[in-house]
Amino acid sequence: MKSSARAVVIGGGVVGASVLYHLAKIGWTDVLLLEKSELTSGSTWHAAGGMHTFNGEANISRLQKYTIDLYREIEALSGQSCGLHPNGGLMLAANQGELDSLRLICSRARYLGMETEMVSLEQALEYNPLIDPQHFIGALWRADGGHCDPSGTTQAYVKAARKLGASVERFTRVLALTPRPDGTWEVRTDKGTVHAEHVVNCAGLWAREVGHLVGIELPVLAMEHHYLITEDLPELAGRSKEIVNTTDYSGEIYMRQERRGALIGTYEPHGIVWSPLKTPDDFAMQLLPEDTERLAPYFEVGFSHFPALGRAGIRKAVNGPFTFAPDGNPLVGPVRGLKNYWVACAVMAGFSQGGGIGLVLSRWMAEGDPGQDILSMDVARFGAFATPKYTSIKVPENYARRFRLAYPNEELPAARPVRRSPIYDRLLAAGAVMGANFGLEHALWFAPPGVARTETPTYRRSEAFPVVRAECQAVRASVGLYETTNYGKYEVSGRGARGWLDRVFACRIPRPGRLTLAPMLNAAGRIVGDLSIACLGTERFLIVGSGFAEEFHMRWFEASEPPADVHVRSAASTLAGVSIAGPRARELVQRLVRLDLSAGAFKFFQVAQTAVGYAPCILTRAGFTGELGYEIWTTPDYFLSLYDDLWEAGGGLGLVHFGGRALSSLRLEKGYGSFNKDFRPDYTPGETGLDRFIDFDKPSFTGRAAALTERASGPKRRFVVMEVADADADVVGYESIMKDGAAVGYVTSGAFGHCIGKSLAAGYVPAALARDGARFEIDILGNLRTATVRLQPLYDPQGLRLRS
Repeated sequence: MKSSARAVVIGGGVVGASVLYHLAKIGWTDVLLLEKSELTSGSTWHAAGGMHTFNGEANISRLQKYTIDLYREIEALSGQSCGLHPNGGLMLAANQGELDSLRLICSRARYLGMETEMVSLEQALEYNPLIDPQHFIGALWRADGGHCDPSGTTQAYVKAARKLGASVERFTRVLALTPRPDGTWEVRTDKGTVHAEHVVNCAGLWAREVGHLVGIELPVLAMEHHYLITEDLPELAGRSKEIVNTTDYSGEIYMRQERRGALIGTYEPHGIVWSPLKTPDDFAMQLLPEDTERLAPYFEVGFSHFPALGRAGIRKAVNGPFTFAPDGNPLVGPVRGLKNYWVACAVMAGFSQGGGIGLVLSRWMAEGDPGQDILSMDVARFGAFATPKYTSIKVPENYARRFRLAYPNEELPAARPVRRSPIYDRLLAAGAVMGANFGLEHALWFAPPGVARTETPTYRRSEAFPVVRAECQAVRASVGLYETTNYGKYEVSGRGARGWLDRVFACRIPRPGRLTLAPMLNAAGRIVGDLSIACLGTERFLIVGSGFAEEFHMRWFEASEPPADVHVRSAASTLAGVSIAGPRARELVQRLVRLDLSAGAFKFFQVAQTAVGYAPCILTRAGFTGELGYEIWTTPDYFLSLYDDLWEAGGGLGLVHFGGRALSSLRLEKGYGSFNKDFRPDYTPGETGLDRFIDFDKPSFTGRAAALTERASGPKRRFVVMEVADADADVVGYESIMKDGAAVGYVTSGAFGHCIGKSLAAGYVPAALARDGARFEIDILGNLRTATVRLQPLYDPQGLRLRS
């Protein structure tokens, strides 16, 4: 075994093999894979081998298509067959909600370039004659997909990697990982020590234990998973091609052809966690005891929906463990605080996602950037809230819902509430319907007295629609209070803080007492943050951004190497806040402060440290609604007093609560984009419009060269807000934007503009077409709706209310 390597990949399943191959392909030939047993011996060997491009996140769908297309490449390079059965995919809908979901998938597929269409049940029977159509009302077919041989595919990756210079050591157990002062690693095994520049945890079932070797607790847990293989089916005799892989939403069943029989699996409720505390060291090429009696009711549903399966005998039952993260997506990327330690684990759909994960991780390691937006797979989407208890509750919830719809207005209940602000009970008493963001409870909308706090999960307008309308109109008419504790907050201080921020952010750093909007770019000139910076003193700053990105941004700040005398810390748990917005906001806040808040005295984007009632606060004249507004920050011990003072001072002014749903509507009426929804690492300053906040005269900041190049050539696409005509449902996200029958762009977010009476969609279209009044069509749940670009905000286009 070699004594040094540029990278050591731990784990010889399909994901580790893909990472090894992609690192070698990108030019890192001095890479070594360590596997404690035989290749594929954890979860890979007993996987059903399904491959598909279905995913609620468009960027993951792209990576899944890359994975499927990659298999022909590695077959050719390695000479090893992947055992491909590229027979496509079929999804069945049994009710209106499921049919809406399939229509949304079909709309997204147009822009993604994936051959997909809604088909009748008669057509579905041609693809799979085992379906009993009486249980369904519609279907969707996609050309991409099928199944492969798990062992052959993994071996193809490994053989291809070896041809490119990579090495593999089987039956080699990693015993310890020790960081060196220079950021490299000592990888101690039972066969000797390897000095590695990078370590990649692809350990699958043992990812948790390999995390423990470096002192971290990855949010990953294994679940038992069953599938059955039937005897030969007479119904398949004589067919010239295999039936199409089929997913049954309502039955929570997947099935495909296996030789002349069928394979059928289920993600049952009340699934069984496997090895909740420690994965056995000696578990290799093993299955778990069958539990068909417990699963019989769920398989019976499948036998009802596919009657031929119920008539066939069972040839084999397979029960094996697979790992999941709390939300079901993989954990990929660098781990904050551990230089050159990477993870690629919790990849349940390894044969759909493994190739794409290897691609983005190899780019990230070799080039410092994954090359595309993978926020929904980034390990940094989980913070300290994702404790073992949280993971142990959320993973079974996600497992049970793997084939259930995730409606855009649905909030899942498990492991909640975890994080609560001091006014949580006050908001509940006011009727708050809560969601969770980075584990923190926050209000979505407020049910008036006599209105139920329940909401039917739907892709269409729900019972909350008129309630949200009333909240929006009240903010525009008088004044509203929105809790902002769920925002990300960071404090930067110390001699040299201004200079460091000047390098990290593309904007001009504000002078004391002022706030500015602050885009943050990566070296490729793409958006990794849309934040604000308030200067509280010569070398003291408060940065505010998206709450979900707290860990992501802290990792970015730390990787940007602040000098020793510059201190960067998260204020997520040490600052709580509210936004006060509306034409009577000044009147309300003035009752509690001694500062002169008149328009000439406390101007737009001004900042002050002052008492607000009982509470010492940071007060900024800013907001996200397009109205006169203030954001007020204080420490948690004063927050309840601040809230009570504000509520008492709002008496007679028409003060109302408003939640996140209303905020989404209000911001789109003003044409404001939102990080994660509209602004992500796929987009550039020119595309998003954030280039207007960049100080191009600064001699140096991250991403400057790329931003200057784009400035000279112009962006290829632009972010626009469109009004949608005749819409009885609003966009969700990633619907295709059509022009002359072709998909030319896609939606990023949307809402109904309650104060202008129009359905709104935000998204990206080619720059040459981004003209005011330009007309497009958006496929909304199977209906093409006319969408007209509005380059000026539809509400208060001159910004007079904002600056009043």
